[in-house]
Amino acid sequence: MMDTQKEALCRIISTLANKNEELQNFLETVDSTLTGLQDETCKVMSELEAELEQLSSTLEEKGAVLRDVIKEEKQRKEAELQKQLSEGKSALLSCEELLEFANQTLTISNEEQFLKAAKQIKERVTMAPAFRLTARPAASENMSQFTVDFSAERAGLQRLHFLPVPRAPEIDVSSCVVRDNTILVAWQPAAEADSDVEGVSGRIERYELEYRKTNQDSSLRAAGEACWEKIQDIKETNVIISGLKFDSRFVVVRVRARNKAAAGEFSEPVAVETRAYNFGFDAVTAHAELKVQGDTVTWEPQGVKGHDPRLRGKENKSSRSATPSPNKTAGSRAGRDRFAGESYTVLGDQEMAAGCHYWELRPLSDWKSFSVGVAYRSSLGRFDQLGKSAGSWCLHASQWLQSSLAAKHNNKAKALDWPLPQRIGIYCDYDNGDLSFIDVDRHRLLHSFKTKFSQPLLPAFTVWCGGITITTGLQVPSFMGNFLSTSRSLSNLSQ
Repeated sequence: MMDTQKEALCRIISTLANKNEELQNFLETVDSTLTGLQDETCKVMSELEAELEQLSSTLEEKGAVLRDVIKEEKQRKEAELQKQLSEGKSALLSCEELLEFANQTLTISNEEQFLKAAKQIKERVTMAPAFRLTARPAASENMSQFTVDFSAERAGLQRLHFLPVPRAPEIDVSSCVVRDNTILVAWQPAAEADSDVEGVSGRIERYELEYRKTNQDSSLRAAGEACWEKIQDIKETNVIISGLKFDSRFVVVRVRARNKAAAGEFSEPVAVETRAYNFGFDAVTAHAELKVQGDTVTWEPQGVKGHDPRLRGKENKSSRSATPSPNKTAGSRAGRDRFAGESYTVLGDQEMAAGCHYWELRPLSDWKSFSVGVAYRSSLGRFDQLGKSAGSWCLHASQWLQSSLAAKHNNKAKALDWPLPQRIGIYCDYDNGDLSFIDVDRHRLLHSFKTKFSQPLLPAFTVWCGGITITTGLQVPSFMGNFLSTSRSLSNLSQ
């Protein structure tokens, strides 16, 4: 009985201890939040005072400019009127003197003196300033051109408020474009329903976009925040997401606006379909002397003395190269699914039974010979080589002894007069029976097979001496449109 009570008490103690820890964490969180609130309040108050100070300073500066304009106009008019006043006083004095002289002349009784004085008066009247002076003020007292009405500005000041958080933009799905493993995402700024918040959209400084890959188009908001890739400081209402590998069915995107104060809510997430052909090497099928590492396959011979630098001088007495020919290299026995003998082959792990598919291959720097193509799995035995059966099609490249490039199928080969490419695109349209090989760097169609596929296909590769790397998760590139219309007229190998 006591043991049972002890166990119950221990459970209670454990629960209380957990609750105690939970409450301590809660109190620390509240205390930290309270401190943060106080700091944030001081920050926004300081920013408010700074903004008001700038507003007051701007208003004072503008007032000083307007006052100077009025003062300058007043000084100009005063100068003109003062000049007129001085000239008028001088003319008045001259006129009074002339008037007094004329009155005195009337009292002269001597005819000769009278005529002489009258002549002088007449001449002086003609030249008198009073008769050349405009009897109208040069400037008026009207200053109505400086009338002010800042009622609209006052109303604007009365509407001063805290900067609103931008509303969520809306992604324009119809304007989004998926092409060549890039996604153009376009959106519209939120329509501001509140007319009192004037110019809010104009205050948006930049946008932020986030995206993530998913295989589901439902529950788009369920993923954690850490799963999102970010693109920041976007000035326009669109952005291109590039450098993508399309290894998921969808890329989910969302965008939000940011102003000086803060970032707004994210838009509703939108799932953009990004289907592409993804596959890897099926290591189970790889020849024992092929090493598969991710997207790379290298040839690593086993038990060949010619590859041991310590034995070359002793063992290789003939003029043959230290690198063995494919026809002389012995294959090791492996599992029944592995290629063996001289078939240094490995298959892809994803079938093609419909639709269009595209991937690319690059040879490594030390390569000597490789083939790339497609095959029916059932058509290849362990010792079969690509292009030598009715169920395999390939492009073969070699720089062993001499450079050569050829298209192979059903044990027939067609030599291709073209430099060895460093990046090969493989396009397979299963439904239309098209298989094309492209020199991607030069945008050149190397060869195109036209047939009718009757079984699911697998990517197939042969590597001897050196290695290759593949790139998958690629859309059919837009430049393929330049070749598809002409591929029908190319000289093809018949089955």
